[in-house]
Amino acid sequence: MIHRRVSVFCASSAKVNGSYLEAAGTLGQILADAGIAANYGGGATGLMGRLADRMISAGGSIRGIIPRFMVEQGWNHPDLADMLVVRDMHERKKSLAENIDAFIALPGGVGTLEELLEMITLKQLGQVLVPIIIVNTNNFFDPFLEMLDRMVKEQFMRKVHQDIWQVVEQPEEVLEAIRNAPRWDGSAIKYAPA
Repeated sequence: MIHRRVSVFCASSAKVNGSYLEAAGTLGQILADAGIAANYGGGATGLMGRLADRMISAGGSIRGIIPRFMVEQGWNHPDLADMLVVRDMHERKKSLAENIDAFIALPGGVGTLEELLEMITLKQLGQVLVPIIIVNTNNFFDPFLEMLDRMVKEQFMRKVHQDIWQVVEQPEEVLEAIRNAPRWDGSAIKYAPA
């Protein structure tokens, strides 16, 4: 499968450890170099801003998808040529999920986690079929991954559901993880009930 567009979930906070910002920039460079377009939340700061800045400077294609109320707050990236302004957060998530080949989650706050969990849920139900890659910079996602493992151990989810997501430590591993992700199709809904 040729991967042409991915959606990236990540933080807008600029106060985070520099290693997270560096990972976002590295991912932007990797995507641009590979000719892979990206969708993201449209922000100008934090990991969002670093991802967009690097893709823009590297000549990559990046589309911001941002709710109107965030534009009214001035949170949108001013240098983005491709910005889709939507009504609300629900429409943003829907747009982030359309016509893409993979989801990539970088560290972030509750918004990032909520987006990631919704896509994991939709994939569990066979409504999303593409790879979901979690970039575990500085072991940021360890508690979240432990919770998912506990869900499996305590039979809230099946073991097969651990194929829904793949975890990498560095952005440099993302493209290979996408290529090697276990195949998932619409028949997965039969596994939804634990």
